[in-house]
Amino acid sequence: MSVVPQERSGAADAVAGLLASAAIFSSLLALAYRPARIAPVAIVLALVAARMTTTHRRLAGIAVGIATACWFLGMTIAVITRNPLF
Repeated sequence: MSVVPQERSGAADAVAGLLASAAIFSSLLALAYRPARIAPVAIVLALVAARMTTTHRRLAGIAVGIATACWFLGMTIAVITRNPLF
């Protein structure tokens, strides 16, 4: 019986997972409130998480996609409804 080595995740991977989750949460918040303030922060968080991680790559990639899409949709919704961007 062969043993398959498992990857050990360290503190950086745990922080990257939390950053990716925070980016998803804040980007969804940007849809409803001030997208020009919150969404760029969410995009930066997602990009930092994507650079930091080795085990949470898929979550970080999804966070980058969601943050970018929410920025675009949030700005579009704010312009259409004439709500403030900042």
